[in-house]
Amino acid sequence: MNHTPTVSAITDEDIFDGHIGGKLSVELTSPLETQRDLSIAYTPGVAQVSRAIATDATLAKRYTWTDRLVVVVSDGSAVLGLGDIGPRASLPVMEGKSALFKKFAGLNSIPLVLDTKDVDEIVETLIRLRPSFGAVNLEDISAPRCFEIERRVVDALDCPVMHDDQHGTAIVVLAALHGAVRVLDRDIEPLKVVISGAGAAGVACANILLAAGVNDVVVLDSKGVVSSAREDLNAVKIDLAARTNPRGVHGGAAEALDGADVFLGVSAGKIPEELIASMAPNSIVFALSNPDPEILPEDAKKHAAIVATGRSDFPNQINNVLAFPGVFKGALDAGARRITENMKIAAAKAILSVVADELGPEKIVPSPLDPRVAPAVAEAVAAAARADGVA
Repeated sequence: MNHTPTVSAITDEDIFDGHIGGKLSVELTSPLETQRDLSIAYTPGVAQVSRAIATDATLAKRYTWTDRLVVVVSDGSAVLGLGDIGPRASLPVMEGKSALFKKFAGLNSIPLVLDTKDVDEIVETLIRLRPSFGAVNLEDISAPRCFEIERRVVDALDCPVMHDDQHGTAIVVLAALHGAVRVLDRDIEPLKVVISGAGAAGVACANILLAAGVNDVVVLDSKGVVSSAREDLNAVKIDLAARTNPRGVHGGAAEALDGADVFLGVSAGKIPEELIASMAPNSIVFALSNPDPEILPEDAKKHAAIVATGRSDFPNQINNVLAFPGVFKGALDAGARRITENMKIAAAKAILSVVADELGPEKIVPSPLDPRVAPAVAEAVAAAARADGVA
């Protein structure tokens, strides 16, 4: 099947013109046309509201935007597939993330890029800024620091916190894999899954697939299979090695992919076509590195039954935008204090439910532009939050 990009040609000029002045602005919710308007929105009227909040801090949820405000936080250390490009260069991505929150979930959001990679400083900054926001979307922070940062911020704050590179990716991957096996009339449990990348997304995807019942997961990092036999693993990978690779595979991508059912790429590495050819019949390839997939769809499609990427100009886009707007909306709707594993699983099921009757080899997940997705995810996440007792 032809994998010609599904959107019209985009030039460099189109791209840069679309970012002039940034992608965000602030809009007013109250009029400011008359002296009376000014007296209500600002002085002297605003002082009455401030006094009320000073007396009862819970009123800030009703009379300010903080209760529905998501901050998108990054230090610019692991941006897309571009790597450590710094906080300023990461801003276009963070602005885009905030724009997606508004478009798909109706949530206000602002980017907050930090000129530090120090874990203590990042955590302390968010603790001090807590009165200004209602939820934290951690974004594009390098591993393994991202794991500690998320854990400590979750522990420190009484609001929803999620590192989207980990959990947003994992949620959509789980939804897409369920969609793919449904199309192929297969079961998810016996699949042999190979994950290329042991960073934030790779670890989270391994965790959610194991929780979903996949029994055979092999993870690759830059040095080969993550195995208990290796002595160069950090603490995160040691834990991962203890829970994956049940067949004791050793070596690199060639050994891991031989006879595998699923390839999941969440790294910047390249995978030769001949390795995809060595996979089992009716294989599934998710080449999610952005902007350059681990293998181009037209090459993978020669050997795999279902192929997906993270890009919007090819079919089967596995993109976090299917998850994070609805996850945060559902969490905020429920007044959730945190985002639980059951809320993530519920989000994956909700994503797939939107296209349950429309599935096909080139439609294993909804389009990111499908207006049904975020409301379905939000409803499922809010219900899971209440069931888990975190609402």
